[in-house]
Amino acid sequence: MKTLQDYIDKLNALNFKEMYENDFFLTWEKTDDELEAVWILADALRYMREHNISTKVFESGLGISLFRDNSTRTRFSFASACNLLGLEVQDLDEQKSQIAHGETVRETANMISFMADVIGIRDDMYIGKGNAYMHDVAAAVSQGHKDGILEQKPTLVNLQCDIDHPTQCMADAAHIMRELGGIKNLKGKKIAMTWAYSPSYGKPLSVPQGVIGLMTRLGMNVVLAHPEGYEVMPEVLDVAAKNAQKSGGSFSVTHNMADAFKDADVVYPKSWAPYAAMEIRTRLYGDGNQAGIDTLEKELLAQNADHTDWCCTESLMETTKDGKALYLHCLPADINGVSCSEGEVEASVFDRYRDSLYKEASYKPYVIAAMIMLAKFANPGETLKALEERAVPRKMK
Repeated sequence: MKTLQDYIDKLNALNFKEMYENDFFLTWEKTDDELEAVWILADALRYMREHNISTKVFESGLGISLFRDNSTRTRFSFASACNLLGLEVQDLDEQKSQIAHGETVRETANMISFMADVIGIRDDMYIGKGNAYMHDVAAAVSQGHKDGILEQKPTLVNLQCDIDHPTQCMADAAHIMRELGGIKNLKGKKIAMTWAYSPSYGKPLSVPQGVIGLMTRLGMNVVLAHPEGYEVMPEVLDVAAKNAQKSGGSFSVTHNMADAFKDADVVYPKSWAPYAAMEIRTRLYGDGNQAGIDTLEKELLAQNADHTDWCCTESLMETTKDGKALYLHCLPADINGVSCSEGEVEASVFDRYRDSLYKEASYKPYVIAAMIMLAKFANPGETLKALEERAVPRKMK
């Protein structure tokens, strides 16, 4: 698109009113129009920054981040998104809070939210826990607002849970759209979401689940590939199958990596832990059974070692569509001979796609900012126009 008005016109043609004063938990809970609104607004915000137009729609306010797992890209993307809109970021370090002394979810949620407009949470390590915790926080601040404790209800954005990684997968989709020429060009394209070997254990299922849950919405032919025993949540398989049927795409599961790569337009080789094993780990952590956790880790590492041939190689890439499939990864990847002796991808493949991978990651701050803005502004199109007319430069020349 050539002007900001082009983005505004496209945005105004969509129905996304239910996103206002609402949260973002799972992509498959949103309508097609709501998802497209995120992508369009994200592109509009990028356009404005590239054209030196300030996008600060808040003069004050906080974005609260809570990361219960390590993060680089998502942590900085959330901070970048908040800053882009004019919010400051405060990280909630649970080890330095009163949570360690028994403070309840309800109390914590309200105490951190007096001047907060958004809360971003990553809680992806334990099956049945992360998404549920996010809902508990959202319910607590909603009640706090209803009771007059909070001046506003902070929007909750899922920065990765045990079920989905919506900001990552929405950024992945934005990247694919840009590379393949738009959302309509995704229909009928084949994407291979495949397991790949890693010398570590316990990687979350939320990326592969998020990918199959979202790309099936876009009419793509989605293939989920993994060795037997590395299944994902059955309820997410059902979501993907129903999405594919509705969108005119397809969804299938194979235990053969080569089959998944053959004639694929997009490949996404990424390690994850078996769903059944993650359920066991969650119970062991709940029981405080460290010996059981140590035993499980050894068993899973040995299981992984039986599948070192599940690697994204040059020879596999040659079998993709014209030998030029788009290679995706949420990063960091386990790179052969670089970060490990054997891993998810050969170094030559990764190096060839390095710039593309960094571009893929660059969409995430804008996606998060769009999610926040759609939740906090009833008419974002008017807000964009007002920003353009105000014409405040992001930086002085």
